Amino acid sequence: MHLLNKYKKGLIILAITISAINMATAQSDYQPYSYQFYQKFSADLYSTDTRIHTAIKPYFVDDSLIKKTYDSLMNVGVKQRSTWLGRKVFNEHQIDVKGGNYTLYGDFLPDVGVGRDFSGHTSVWNTTIGYQMGGSIGNKFSFYGSIYENEAQFPTYITQLINSSYYIPGEGKDLNPGQNTKNWLYSSFLLSYTPIKYVNFTLGKDKTFIGDGYRSMLLSDFASNYPFFKINVTLGNVKYMTMYAFMDDPNAPKIPGDNSTRKKWGYFQYVDWNVSKRFSVGLFQNVMAATRDSTGQKRGFDPSLASPFIFLPTMNNSEHDPDKNLLGLTSKFKIFNKTILYGQFALNEFRAQDFFSSDGAYTNKFGFQLGVRGADLFHVQGLNYLAEYNSAKPYTYSSFDQTSNYSQDDQPLADPFGANFREWVGILNYSVGRFDFQGQLDYAYFGLDVDGLDYGQNIFISYNDAVHKFGNYLGQGLATDYYYAQGKVAYLLNPKYNLRLEFSALYRDEKNSMFNAKTTLFTIGLRSSFRNIYTDF
Repeated sequence: MHLLNKYKKGLIILAITISAINMATAQSDYQPYSYQFYQKFSADLYSTDTRIHTAIKPYFVDDSLIKKTYDSLMNVGVKQRSTWLGRKVFNEHQIDVKGGNYTLYGDFLPDVGVGRDFSGHTSVWNTTIGYQMGGSIGNKFSFYGSIYENEAQFPTYITQLINSSYYIPGEGKDLNPGQNTKNWLYSSFLLSYTPIKYVNFTLGKDKTFIGDGYRSMLLSDFASNYPFFKINVTLGNVKYMTMYAFMDDPNAPKIPGDNSTRKKWGYFQYVDWNVSKRFSVGLFQNVMAATRDSTGQKRGFDPSLASPFIFLPTMNNSEHDPDKNLLGLTSKFKIFNKTILYGQFALNEFRAQDFFSSDGAYTNKFGFQLGVRGADLFHVQGLNYLAEYNSAKPYTYSSFDQTSNYSQDDQPLADPFGANFREWVGILNYSVGRFDFQGQLDYAYFGLDVDGLDYGQNIFISYNDAVHKFGNYLGQGLATDYYYAQGKVAYLLNPKYNLRLEFSALYRDEKNSMFNAKTTLFTIGLRSSFRNIYTDF
């Protein structure tokens, strides 16, 4: 296959490097985020004996209270092989070096699979060739990078979404638009510097997730990676994050005489306070600001919006302000040991007269989340669960200016359903030895646009086109029911880079008075990496 030929030189270099280096045990500071892997930390994160800041992800694990669990996960079910090849396949990083003041690791990441979409009567498959490399210099500087070249044929519902947005959800730009076979690149990198124990600076291209749930109404990992600079400060029971990101809005209206992609700055602040070992609260703020207005006037990085003090920037919630402000509140309470009740509230625009009335104003835009999750259900070690409800009113996350909506690469930065929806999610995970089992059920109710009218589900449309100024309600438009069920069984071959054999069965049904789109999908593959790849939308 042409992907393998393209990377043949890289494979040779990797093999020579492995042969030439004296191997030793090394470990990464940075752990890429995926729900399936992170839920294995739930027993530590939600113990009543700890006060870990859990809401900001990804984690740097080396100096945290989850280090012991992380080490055990990296050596789960290990049977030390006597041969070099056996160790590299089942136990170690392919490059694993530890010097006097540095560490270095690297891996070739194969990710291939085949399956059948029985409802669409099509075969599905994916072929991915990837590499990752990371390490540290001293105890203050660490780095991580990965790159994947991907080729795939998706089930029908994913292909339709890609053809409408020209982006693979959460991954990157479709390099083969309009075709059934998709080709794209995915890359990430991080440079991390910790000058003192309580402060960390991170420069990179990746994602950030805010919250304790499966979804996030504030900032999720559903959209593609974006460049950012992030500062984390931890002072005992308070943790503060400020992040400056640079994002694309490829399908926003072009500026006359300029066919380039519209860009925007994202300014994020979040503070998390562990009030006690059981209770924590957090405050979130975001401002989206287009780099150029509709006339082409340039607007650079705004220091007033980049203030590192949360809520210091002016509230930009007037109807036609070019910058849009999203405010949020998070909370969690450990109702039992290893069991939490958690929630989020997101406010996109606030007008007191509309918020405290029942007039259904299109400017009254908010969403919320309520959930419960826990570890070691029924005292069975490794049996973890989550039950969650998410909801967003019509037009939440949208803007009068399509470039300042809450998105990246034409993908929502919060829940993948956009707005104008209710959603219930249930997930059960069980890990024993090197086997992982996961079952998920999802039901959503939302209103789609119909007859060319904007009913509030599509966050990429200007809310100036709202079908009603008043009298809006959740589920308006083409009332649609969404059902999703998935089961996965995986056998872990190498925990260091999550190399595993995985079987998945998926059922999806989206139906309303105009169509009934069903998908019944079975796949099997050799997977690797910790990327969070969503199919439940």
